[in-house]
Amino acid sequence: MSPVATPLSRPDGSPIRALVADDEEYLADLLRMTLRAEGWEVRVAATGRQALDAIHEFSPDIIVLDIMMPGMDGMTVLKRLREAKDDTPVLFLTAKDDLDDRIAGIAEGGDDYVTKPFSLEEVVVRLRALVRRHVKTVVEEEAHVLRVADLELNEDTYEVFRGDERITLTSTEFDLLRYLMKNPRHVLSKSQILDEVWGYDFGGKSSIVELYISYLRKKIDSRGGPLIHTVRGVGYTIREEA
Repeated sequence: MSPVATPLSRPDGSPIRALVADDEEYLADLLRMTLRAEGWEVRVAATGRQALDAIHEFSPDIIVLDIMMPGMDGMTVLKRLREAKDDTPVLFLTAKDDLDDRIAGIAEGGDDYVTKPFSLEEVVVRLRALVRRHVKTVVEEEAHVLRVADLELNEDTYEVFRGDERITLTSTEFDLLRYLMKNPRHVLSKSQILDEVWGYDFGGKSSIVELYISYLRKKIDSRGGPLIHTVRGVGYTIREEA
């Protein structure tokens, strides 16, 4: 099981706004439902002209733009946006698999693209990445610091504190602690931890997880109440005891 993605929102707490411009009604509705499930506010346009009107009225944070649309195509929409100094990030949807078309889309100012058919999961991952790179969000301001009780981990500076005391960790210990702290109170199995921290192609034994959990406990739990817990037969979790 993959960790649940942290919700994104604007700094004022309002939802991320996404515009989906695609003349395939079924696909547009599918993308709308998928992005609404992310907690985003979504508008749909079926033509290039509708897309430009929606951009003006809706002020989206991110745009999903089909290249082939009736009347005004996606390339023209993007060109007009960039000429107007609008730098809203754009993810192109295209049925074209020609390298020249993909290069042209990026050259016109597009930020990323996916080729139809595509997986909805891939589109969401790419859109979230674009939002986090280009849009100031609550997550962008706060996600670099993780906290559980009096334990604090800074993803930017690679610093870890228990209360006022700084804790020195190896790179692997830091990655393991970060994974636990990104999933507080979730019980993570050894296989999940191996996949996330050591990688899917790691050929070692699960006993290495036990070893590094013991390292973390010596450095973290020895400086206060226990935070890292074993759930027998299941895995490990990090939480403050009630």
